[in-house]
Amino acid sequence: MVQTLIKELQKLPLEIVEILIKSLQALPEEAKEAIIDSNFIATSFLDALGFSSQERIPEFQTGNGGDKVDYALRHNNENDIFLHTQNNPYVLVELKGRDINLTYGSKSYKNTVKQLKRYLLAPNCKTVQWGIITNSKHIQLFSKHGKVICPATPCLEINSQNIGEITCQIRNQIKHTSKALTVAIYNNKGGVGKTTTVINLAAVLTSHKKKVLVVDFDPNQRDLTDSLNIKSGTQTLSNCLKDKKDVISLREAISPYAKTFKGGITLSFDVIPADDTLATTEEDKLRNEFSFHSLRKKLEEVKSDYDYILIDTPPNWRLFSISSVYAADVVLIPTKHNNIRSLQNAAVSIQQYILESQKARQEKTQGLEWGAIALPIFFNGEKITDAARVNAKKAIDGIIKQIKQKYKFDLIPYFYPHYQPGNNRRIFELPSNAHIAYSTFEKIPAAYKSKVAYDYYSQLAKEYFLQ
Repeated sequence: MVQTLIKELQKLPLEIVEILIKSLQALPEEAKEAIIDSNFIATSFLDALGFSSQERIPEFQTGNGGDKVDYALRHNNENDIFLHTQNNPYVLVELKGRDINLTYGSKSYKNTVKQLKRYLLAPNCKTVQWGIITNSKHIQLFSKHGKVICPATPCLEINSQNIGEITCQIRNQIKHTSKALTVAIYNNKGGVGKTTTVINLAAVLTSHKKKVLVVDFDPNQRDLTDSLNIKSGTQTLSNCLKDKKDVISLREAISPYAKTFKGGITLSFDVIPADDTLATTEEDKLRNEFSFHSLRKKLEEVKSDYDYILIDTPPNWRLFSISSVYAADVVLIPTKHNNIRSLQNAAVSIQQYILESQKARQEKTQGLEWGAIALPIFFNGEKITDAARVNAKKAIDGIIKQIKQKYKFDLIPYFYPHYQPGNNRRIFELPSNAHIAYSTFEKIPAAYKSKVAYDYYSQLAKEYFLQ
């Protein structure tokens, strides 16, 4: 990725960079939004991103009430001029004046990100895959995949020395959109249903016509591989990870899982099975043979083949789980409402481990990528009474308060994603079902066998992923 961006930067014409620099330098220190738009965004920045005047629509109607985003962008097709048809926007740009503080973490930054996310999920923006916020002092790129919106870059400070490079980096990421969303299913606690979630989420996404790859990266347990009775491919995952010269294709480690139903309909997804070599080799030796970013590098090879890549992870924070979260775009965290350790470990994962992974990704990519973000927790596979739900939320409130006091970190969005002051503390619940538990013995995803299980996991997919 970094090498690709450098090559792209070398192709950015010098005259375009010079125009960007001059436009930026000419802006008044406290320039209002209209000045930034007319003297920088419309005259140089959007051109530098590669979008002509017929490939941009100002004040684009998002379809959500009267909401208008400052710009919608899309390259023209042969018989489809975006300015005329206004169909299928690809990029949204939300602009602010320099009087609006977009420093990461500021109140104005949070409000602007919230505003952009609302636009990205609006009815007229379902085809959008990228969003940008900027006030000409700071800029940040966000990626969108279904309902998932992730920071694609850190919030970057703009100046005349780096405006050409940053604009080129953003242009390159938009140009080379990755098809697959990589999801690590992780909790630093066993028994919360990670493997069951991976298998049935894959089954449901496949039924929604999504192409899915599942990675069993818990080789010591190998529950996923055994649950589906998957045999190894022509290559093992360990050989792929150790392959520093890129002579072994990850596709050689993939095995298909297919289920044919009455009537002849077949649903299938691909699996990279657990690797016995990874399970039997000491971790210190493995760390000498490949690094924690090797999995991400190998998955890049197949990301254009799939809509979703789901990684089943071990219940610890060691090489395999670190590698899984590092490789991911998002982390889905199952918990148990009646298991305080699963809730505490979810908090630690969000506040500590995922932040560590983000920092490592940013360092590895020289600040070009943000790293995985945590999706809100959900209660997995247990029937919950009203009293038990109250007790669970009391425990969660205590965890949130403790982390806030100790680390100044706000867990509310990760435990109560729909929270409004004083109400709406809804947490998604995946109820228990006998078919889910027993399907393991039959080597069939419960979602393929039981309509009740299918409905449960469809709700999960729609809650987190499907727009």
